[in-house]
Amino acid sequence: MGPTRAQFIQYAPAALAVASLTAGPWSALAAAAAGAGAWAINASAPALRSLIACGITATGCGIAAHQVLASGMNPLFALGLTVPAGAAVLAHHRNTADQLPALPATTATAGQSSQAQLITAWWKEFISGPTQTEGRKLIQAGAELAHLVLEVGDDSVSFTGIITLPQGQQVRVKAADIASVYQIPVSQVEMGDPKHYAPNALPVTVHLKKAPEQQPEISAGAPTTPEQLWAAYVGVPEGAMPGTTLTLTRYDGPLDWEGIATRDRKAIGTVNLQDLAGNLDLETIQIALAPTDKPSQMGVRVMKEHALMHGTMLSSVVAELSMDSRGYIRLGTYIDARAALVPLAQPGSGARHLYLVGGSRSGKSGCLEQILLSAHKSRIAVILASPQAGTIAGAGLAAYCGDGLDEAMGALRLAYAMMLDREARYRSPAFPFTDPLIQFIIDEAHMLLSISSPYHAEAKAIVEQLTRRALKRGIGVVLATQTPLAEDLGNSTVIRSQLLIGGGAVFLRCAKGQGSLVGANAVEGAEGIDLSMIPSSWPGQYDKVAARDMTGLATAAAAGPEDGTFGLGYLLTPGSQAVQFRSLHLDVPPVSLAGDLPPVAVEDCEAWRHREAIAQTPLVDQRGKNLVGSLADLLRGAQQGPPALPQQRAQADPAGAPAPSEGQELIKPRILELLREQSIPMTAETIARKLGTSAKNIKPRLSELKRRDEVTNENGLWRAA
Repeated sequence: MGPTRAQFIQYAPAALAVASLTAGPWSALAAAAAGAGAWAINASAPALRSLIACGITATGCGIAAHQVLASGMNPLFALGLTVPAGAAVLAHHRNTADQLPALPATTATAGQSSQAQLITAWWKEFISGPTQTEGRKLIQAGAELAHLVLEVGDDSVSFTGIITLPQGQQVRVKAADIASVYQIPVSQVEMGDPKHYAPNALPVTVHLKKAPEQQPEISAGAPTTPEQLWAAYVGVPEGAMPGTTLTLTRYDGPLDWEGIATRDRKAIGTVNLQDLAGNLDLETIQIALAPTDKPSQMGVRVMKEHALMHGTMLSSVVAELSMDSRGYIRLGTYIDARAALVPLAQPGSGARHLYLVGGSRSGKSGCLEQILLSAHKSRIAVILASPQAGTIAGAGLAAYCGDGLDEAMGALRLAYAMMLDREARYRSPAFPFTDPLIQFIIDEAHMLLSISSPYHAEAKAIVEQLTRRALKRGIGVVLATQTPLAEDLGNSTVIRSQLLIGGGAVFLRCAKGQGSLVGANAVEGAEGIDLSMIPSSWPGQYDKVAARDMTGLATAAAAGPEDGTFGLGYLLTPGSQAVQFRSLHLDVPPVSLAGDLPPVAVEDCEAWRHREAIAQTPLVDQRGKNLVGSLADLLRGAQQGPPALPQQRAQADPAGAPAPSEGQELIKPRILELLREQSIPMTAETIARKLGTSAKNIKPRLSELKRRDEVTNENGLWRAA
């Protein structure tokens, strides 16, 4: 390999000096040849002028030395003429030292050293300088490539470095600029995000030669093993998990195996379970995914018969229902047969929240009954709010039960009052925390929190404050809704975030189109889960239903775990990923396991002593805002008594009482009086129910009052103007 351009310019003067002393007059020709060579390699003008001056000096010294030797003079005089020639060489080196590119440090092998030199030379020639050629504009002068590291593989070559500029300057080199210099696609240049680095230092990785993507090899014929099926249908670009490979960890047959799916140094991301089932020609219920600590890996389990199909009987784990020393209770079983635990308390800190989502026939009520039983066994007092009356069989285990819409709103007010009472009493550091933990359970919370609820504003304000402030006072919130949609929580991001921060979450089956946990309903740790994809039956259930027993209904028969997937869902505990689990199967009523212990009572305090009055006292102003903020104000409002209703709810069957005629004028003053007294927006149906009539009699009167500007209507909610 010949000398590089930099080496030629550096060492040509030394060669001239030696040639001058040996060639004599012919050294002029050597100097001329060196100058022509420098011109041919496009040396810069300063370097060329310095080289010519060095050549003239060396040539003159060579001619003089030749004449001295030819005349027979002392050879020491000829040797002395080498001093000016050497001085000329030294002067040339100093003139060009600040213009020549520095040679890169040699690497381990000669091949890497030459490639590093070439990479650096191209960078300085086209991007940073100072070896800019006349007529070519640098991309950004001074943008040096520091900390160059070269990586050479069998079929790949790449280098990394840091684009460095002096303080106060900003890197303007783009990926397209680097790609044009090294003649590669822009996609092979990776640059750091400027937001995460200093303006004058930006890391860059350039893949000069990328290894071809390895396509999975499939044996001749149709794929049969799980690895072959995965490579053929799942890991391909159009598959459910593109770019992944499967490593089996257990194999007990083509429909019973476990493995780890891995994507090379890239996150797997969200997986569509239906697509994966389609790729493997299975039913969705036969596949379970388990995220690992690495985003590039995911556990996969295929089951001929679902591991949770036969369930775990409630009666078999009675000893595990009470709260342990860490504050956890057993709610079910994970897919790997481990006990599924949820926290109700945190020792030394207070209570914990729980967010429960599940549609009709999903097993939500069974979970709530288990929680009621566990609270009872753990000596935790319960305040229950059940807007849909008569749905919780274990309501008798609660210290206070608000059964029905109005009564459930009363339970919310009482729970808020208990929090204010404890805040007032615990303000003194000397007060011992001896009161019982309180679990405030809200079933069908959407009936109170959604914007269509007559109690929307007040309920939303109370629940937001409870989820924010109640944990330290020993009051936890268990909130159950039918969907994870934001509308079910009154469009409150505060409620959802505080529930998830303050405890765990249980996600059961939801109706189609209402169970997605992506987008606006995304929950960290449960990304990509669609609860509507949980099937309502196990594989083979349709055949089981078709083989009907027509001998008559057996009154003693009881539903078994195999009869449906109720209780099957995902459990999300603090600091973990959502894992598939199934709640305990209620083979016996939970209340029957409560024993002879009476319900845990709430401590005797001001809020508890005035509970009936508090439950009937609205805690917000006429606009539905400005929640009562102190215990004194709350008790003052409660002592004044609840506002009297214009007409008490009919005690007898409404069908037996004649409804006011549509033309009855007296109904409009009653509507106005109700709206002004209640000070909260109501739907037409709520107004009709409170006045003991039908909605068809109320709606025309409301329209007439609206035309008179005496009432307003916003999203179906009526209020006095």
